[in-house]
Amino acid sequence: MAFSIRKNKDTLLGFWSNLRCLTSCCNSTKIDLTDLTCPHTWYPNARRKKRNVFLHVGPTNSGKTYTALKRLETSSSGVYCGPLRLLAWEVAQRLNKANVSCNLVTGQERDEIDGAKHTSLTVEMADVTSEYQCAVIDEIQMLGCKTRGFAFTRALLGISSDELHVCGDPAAVPLIQRILEVTGDVVKVQYYHRLSPLIPLNHSLRSSSDIKTGDCIVTFSRREIYKLKKKIERRGKHLCSVVYGSLPPETRTKQATMFNDESSEFDVLVASDAIGMGLNLNISRIIFSTLKKFDGVSTRELTVPEIKQIAGRAGRYGSKFPDGEVTCLDPEDLPLLHSSLESSSPDLVRAGLFPTFDFLSLYSRLQSTNKFYPILEQFLDKAKLSPDYFIADCEHILKVASVIDELPLGLHEKYIFCISPVDMDDDISAQGLIQFAENYARKGLVRLKEIFTPGTLQIPNSQAALKDLESVHKVLDLYVWLSFRMEAAFPDRKLASSQKAICSLLIENFLERLGWQMR
Repeated sequence: MAFSIRKNKDTLLGFWSNLRCLTSCCNSTKIDLTDLTCPHTWYPNARRKKRNVFLHVGPTNSGKTYTALKRLETSSSGVYCGPLRLLAWEVAQRLNKANVSCNLVTGQERDEIDGAKHTSLTVEMADVTSEYQCAVIDEIQMLGCKTRGFAFTRALLGISSDELHVCGDPAAVPLIQRILEVTGDVVKVQYYHRLSPLIPLNHSLRSSSDIKTGDCIVTFSRREIYKLKKKIERRGKHLCSVVYGSLPPETRTKQATMFNDESSEFDVLVASDAIGMGLNLNISRIIFSTLKKFDGVSTRELTVPEIKQIAGRAGRYGSKFPDGEVTCLDPEDLPLLHSSLESSSPDLVRAGLFPTFDFLSLYSRLQSTNKFYPILEQFLDKAKLSPDYFIADCEHILKVASVIDELPLGLHEKYIFCISPVDMDDDISAQGLIQFAENYARKGLVRLKEIFTPGTLQIPNSQAALKDLESVHKVLDLYVWLSFRMEAAFPDRKLASSQKAICSLLIENFLERLGWQMR
């Protein structure tokens, strides 16, 4: 989990405005710091104006985001908030290509252009203190995401813009209308229809010999992705690009480019649900290898929104494959596939919230400890919410807190480490975070060379070595993220960034060689 940490007059005004709301709502002079029932009052800039909010909703490949971005392009100032770095990159490139100077801001990057009035960023980095003529929030249905939903809620309530264009699934409309009812904003809804057909086939794929150019086989584990890639390539008719979540974003982009390139021999894609958003892909047919996935807790069937999001990537208006098809490997999965595509996604019920550091800091003063774990745990246990909101799943944050709480760090420093984008289920990544925190606590300075030796990276020679290299990339990515929040303490950002780039190139080299070895 990652988001912008800003300290200035307006954020403090918002915080004290919220405290006044709590007092007036409770008709008491006693302030309850765990009362989160008025989140719209946390953002005084946005509340000072009556925003015109346009909801652009419809299925994948319906032109909803295109319409919003055209308005952003013609505005005098604006911001794009996307769920992924890949989308932030794409929009920044698009605007700059259209001669609209656009900054790029993500948790791990700052590419700022002199005089630029537009910014493309990942949603966690949204600036709720600046003024814009136009703002775009993409994939707004993610405000119901149990881990990242709070960032979309923050952007929806907090961005101060004359026009706010919100793009996503129609399932989010009733919730957004309820949330914005108390803000005084004017809300208009525009529904879109798919620009090209999506055809669910009545038969499953008979065998891997029926794979053809433009196909994308979707599965939900890294192991299965490489197993399917090997099986398809062994027949000698196709080479496969791969896309999955733990690949570096740069590598995912390169794999997608190879798949889209008609002159490339990598004409089939094997991917996880990471293709659901963030990459432009010329897919003719989506083939689900299974409609079940392990979600970190249990193996379950895909939901209707998940199936529709992935299936919708087949067929792309204006591409080589404008008409899309979708089917399964297992004929027993066809009824669920068809019923899901014919169904509407269930309406979102609640939006995510997460307490700001200001809340937690003040609350900590009422406790007898400066340990972050018990402070956050107690706060979450006592938090009061309106029916339209839920508290974000903090398992990741609490897991980090449990391993760094004994270190001699201030509460704000612990907070930064706890919200960092570390994968605690990855041993190498988790160990990297622990070493960074320990070195910072001991010396206040973390040199990259103390835990990483430049020049030692090599092309992987096995799947295990590839996985380790992906983990090293995560550690380097984490260092860069921390360097933007504690710059003096993490001074080796350029070195970490260059080593990250080398990691990506080595991974790409391995994936290409893996395909050619099957020939």
